[in-house]
Amino acid sequence: MIDDIRKRALHRTSILEGQVRGLAKMIEAEEYCMDIIAQSRSIQKALASLDKLLVENHLRTHVTDMFEAGGAEREQAVTELLKAYDLETR
Repeated sequence: MIDDIRKRALHRTSILEGQVRGLAKMIEAEEYCMDIIAQSRSIQKALASLDKLLVENHLRTHVTDMFEAGGAEREQAVTELLKAYDLETR
């Protein structure tokens, strides 16, 4: 994994851990539903941001190598990305 992306991804996972703990406390305390939903949506956005980092790393490392190798490896890279984003047509 690219060092800078690894550091940023780990930082985001730490933030996510805190957000999820906060969400659980909000549910336990039976806080106002819309506040709980707002926290849940924030977590979803943070996860999407983490996904972007992970995809960037994958594209810059593994996918690049797989495309250079060509053939079956290239096809595997395409298939993996389509599957990751529920874009498979087969």
